[in-house]
Amino acid sequence: MVYVTRALVEVLLELAEDADPDRVRTGVSVTPAGELEGAEGLPPETPVFTDFFLPDPGNAVNAVFGVDLSTPARQAQGQFVSHPVRELEVTKRDDLAQVVFVAVPPWEIGEASFGAFDRFGERQPLEILDARAPERELRD
Repeated sequence: MVYVTRALVEVLLELAEDADPDRVRTGVSVTPAGELEGAEGLPPETPVFTDFFLPDPGNAVNAVFGVDLSTPARQAQGQFVSHPVRELEVTKRDDLAQVVFVAVPPWEIGEASFGAFDRFGERQPLEILDARAPERELRD
């Protein structure tokens, strides 16, 4: 089972819709369920996808080779890609992260528009949680 917050799914779909007809590709990261408000039913160590890295549309290496060099691999436990004119599946152009989230039009939450896949392209069960990280103050 792959867990993701509703807020993250909504932001990723918004990014995809804004970029349409171009593709979006960005790293996504997890937070342990024990650190989230609203995920009390999960074991505390369960990874929940909660955050994304801002995509860099001006990265020429990324555009040509399809490799995201702007996000350190240790920081992203998954990948999000949009396919404006393709099926809801992992393609050869997609990064083979452990978890790949794929979105297709219409850009809305639903099994036909948003899914999670493993690195081999197999669809994974997905649960969208109404959970969020507790409020934190930014420090210098």
